[in-house]
Amino acid sequence: MLEINISGLKLKSPIILASGILGVSCSTMKRVINSGAGAVTTKSIGPKPRIGYKNPSIIEVYPETFLNSVGLGNPGIDDFVSEIKEIKNYNFPLIVSVFGDNIDSYLEVALKAENAGADALEINISCPHAEISCIGINKDLTHSVITELKKRIKIPIFVKLNPNVTDICEIALASENAGADAVVAINTLEAMIIDVNVKRPILSHGSGGLSGRAIHPIAVKKVYDLYKVLKIPIIGCGGICEWKDVVEFFLAGASAVQIGTALYQGFDIISKINYNLINYLEEKDYHSISDIRGLAHQYKVQEVPDFD
Repeated sequence: MLEINISGLKLKSPIILASGILGVSCSTMKRVINSGAGAVTTKSIGPKPRIGYKNPSIIEVYPETFLNSVGLGNPGIDDFVSEIKEIKNYNFPLIVSVFGDNIDSYLEVALKAENAGADALEINISCPHAEISCIGINKDLTHSVITELKKRIKIPIFVKLNPNVTDICEIALASENAGADAVVAINTLEAMIIDVNVKRPILSHGSGGLSGRAIHPIAVKKVYDLYKVLKIPIIGCGGICEWKDVVEFFLAGASAVQIGTALYQGFDIISKINYNLINYLEEKDYHSISDIRGLAHQYKVQEVPDFD
């Protein structure tokens, strides 16, 4: 009931590990799969090693809601190639998140990840606390990057969308028109917490990306809007803490979902969500979770009456 096919990837569950959460070592990604995930997305990998920002780099600001500014710390693609090859020994769908300084470096990282065995690529053009965010706020830059990647890359390309824009649909359409196979909506929201005693931002970098329960309704709205204009699949991401959150994303139009922040509760949250999703589908007499995709669009939003 939970099996899906997204851009040619066959997943046993619609739940995918989100980028940036536990996606560095083969051992942790294997545990995520063993807990019931359908695929994993690695931490964003760049052309060279990057230390990232100093601590404090992550704080809990509200229950189940975190602010982070890790700064895309990663080992670099050359060192990460061996990890990709090890992961492929276990034969589960692997999505490698990649970023670069320019089109050439994006292509360099993407090609090395593909050659190492990645099943799909997630193109990070939207991290709110790094330089690459400038790509994901510009439809022309987005179109250029994805166009060049599609010329050389044979595996599916997913584009991680930036919610910190005036019109996310405009950026998504640019991705689709450039040949993207799916979009991921959304990345974290730009945010800041200031310590009132020391009178400075708490995070060492200052601002960061907000994730977790507080952003879920925003993410659902973005997916809902994207479903109206896109032909390619949407992977919903943002604030999934329980099975109802997954159902919401599908009703809004998602074809799969990603889970990240909630894993601080432990790996078994994935198996719990899967179990409750099956119960929901059986209770509502659906044969597949794909059957509920976009159903929220069948209901018209109430219009404001005209009293003229």
